[in-house]
Amino acid sequence: MTHHVAPEADWDKAPGLLDGAKELTLGPAECDLAYWFTSVAQGTLRDRGETGHHRDATVPGFLKAPGPLRDALILEFGFRGLSEEIATRLLGHYVSLAPGLPEMEFYATQLIDEARHARVFRNHLVELGQPAASLARDIDEMAADYRARVLEPVVDFTLDIVRDQADFAGGVAVFAIVIEGVLAPAAELSERKWTPLSPATGEISRGTAIDEIRHLTVASTILRDHVAAHPEYRPRLLEILRAGVKLWDEVPDREFVIHREELFQKGMQEHADLIGDYEIWPGVRMLDTTPDQRYDMAEQWTDEMAEVRMAYMGLPLGVLASAEDPA
Repeated sequence: MTHHVAPEADWDKAPGLLDGAKELTLGPAECDLAYWFTSVAQGTLRDRGETGHHRDATVPGFLKAPGPLRDALILEFGFRGLSEEIATRLLGHYVSLAPGLPEMEFYATQLIDEARHARVFRNHLVELGQPAASLARDIDEMAADYRARVLEPVVDFTLDIVRDQADFAGGVAVFAIVIEGVLAPAAELSERKWTPLSPATGEISRGTAIDEIRHLTVASTILRDHVAAHPEYRPRLLEILRAGVKLWDEVPDREFVIHREELFQKGMQEHADLIGDYEIWPGVRMLDTTPDQRYDMAEQWTDEMAEVRMAYMGLPLGVLASAEDPA
């Protein structure tokens, strides 16, 4: 029996995260449990369900040996694995608070997506040679400062809205526009960085990015429809978005990202022969980029995505302007 796989969930046909998040329109009624079982489980994840990558996509030997490139990947996937675990736990509140069956089913599938992401990020570290028996403890120790200074303030902010205030739409805005809206471009950067170096790592990033397209676009539709049906909620939504932007201005995420990008830079130069003229974005060789340039490009992608999604929801882009932005 042949199962229909939606193009945006098809491994070979799905767009990149940036293009998909900016161009696709999806709603919760489309992305229900049936969609997930057919297009995601039997589409995106076909032959990749266990590890997040195909068995023919291997981990190169140099990533299993000590060095800055391996250190950069352990930090990146360790932090991302912890972030996705925390996201999974938060999403339980969204499932219980969902106002209708379409929203409930969609957030139930997103909860599974985020749990899967956490699992494949963690298990990839085992593929790199990290001991499986102590992996959870090792990640907790490695990411303790990141968790306390970056993740916990975001968690507290989210729980206040979705658990304590029981504001479903506000919670959708926080998760999609603030949290994933900021982190998704970093996921796009990850896929572009690792693809020429490690087939397995690149595929894991590709698979998680396909999921993020769905998460971002469906959430935008939920918010668009909610504001259209309840225009009196608009000031409240803008207030939440402003508070979320202020929060991201205050948490020191840049120092953690730049640290691992500096490690990546050293490792990239050591393996320049494998990268060659590969372009990380059109017209720019990855070998010619710096940690700051890569970080700044991810921020530019954030702004581009925000512009499109805010326009789709009929909201002013200015509300997402950073307090540090002179504009």
